[in-house]
Amino acid sequence: MDREIKRRFDNRIKQRFLQQYAVDPESCRPLDGFESFIFECDTGTGSNRRSIILRIGHSGRRNANLVRGEIDFINYLCDHGIPAARALPSPSGSLLETHADGHGEVFIGVAFRKIIGTEPWNAGWDDARYEQYGRLLGRMHALTKNYRVPDPAWKRPEWDDSVMHEVEENLDADNRFAVDRYRACCEQASGFSRDVDAYGLVHFDAHSGNMLVDASGRIHLFDFDDAHYTWFANDIAIVLFYMLGGQKDPVAFTDHFMTCFLEGYTRENRLDPRWLETIPMFLKMRQIDLYALLHRSNDVDNLDPTDGNDTWCLDFLNRNRPRIMNDVPVVDYDFRRLAAVMRAGS
Repeated sequence: MDREIKRRFDNRIKQRFLQQYAVDPESCRPLDGFESFIFECDTGTGSNRRSIILRIGHSGRRNANLVRGEIDFINYLCDHGIPAARALPSPSGSLLETHADGHGEVFIGVAFRKIIGTEPWNAGWDDARYEQYGRLLGRMHALTKNYRVPDPAWKRPEWDDSVMHEVEENLDADNRFAVDRYRACCEQASGFSRDVDAYGLVHFDAHSGNMLVDASGRIHLFDFDDAHYTWFANDIAIVLFYMLGGQKDPVAFTDHFMTCFLEGYTRENRLDPRWLETIPMFLKMRQIDLYALLHRSNDVDNLDPTDGNDTWCLDFLNRNRPRIMNDVPVVDYDFRRLAAVMRAGS
């Protein structure tokens, strides 16, 4: 999270949002949030009492119209059977509430249905869940082809909108190599077709930290804050990027996971196999983007190696700096082979 946004958020603003959503203050507990302040809390009384997730973001990151666009997309997907955390109205009937931050901008509150479930790494990964994961993303990609934003002002950003590319402003001259690598990827992507069968509004952060598995084994998604228009292959690359974390044999894992994942994906959506060959470039973009975000959100010269979060940041930065500098692939896997397998099965 931007350090200035952290500085502006105080208890007075938090209490204002709790009042707007009729939250019982005693029930409110903070959850981890990378770009927003997230709370689990209870609202209502008696038989109308229910648990919600309250997200408080800032207009400096996403303005109110962009948040309206996110909410509309989430609820469209929910209306069409996607298991996701639906946005809920406040007691006033509004799907978002705002409060001035005292600096000419606003904090933006949104309530979401609380998903009852278990983190997927605790529920357990297996081939069937990999396939279900693929079906979920494939179904979302199929649905987005028919999605129309109700108000042009709510339209989420395109992939090349400046709001989606903060790499350069988040990295100093010592990290110029990363900026150059990222620019090269963007230049390559700018020549790609934006055909409706390959490009649309997607989640763009559908990793296992943004999902829960319910008692029946069904995956539920949340956190659509990064949703924007990009290639479906890019959305798939984000999934793979985070699944690769901590794998002892990333090449073997990629082959196995992607085979299962695409088995499910292709049951729900048709994607030309040639797009799989763009995944290495999209993996590189996510690697550099996360590298830059960690520089933005942390004082990287003073990270504490004894602190759990700082340890993760230090490890990621130290491992990926030389890999980005030397243009080492995120995973040394031949995606042309995967594309060939996909063609053979179609």
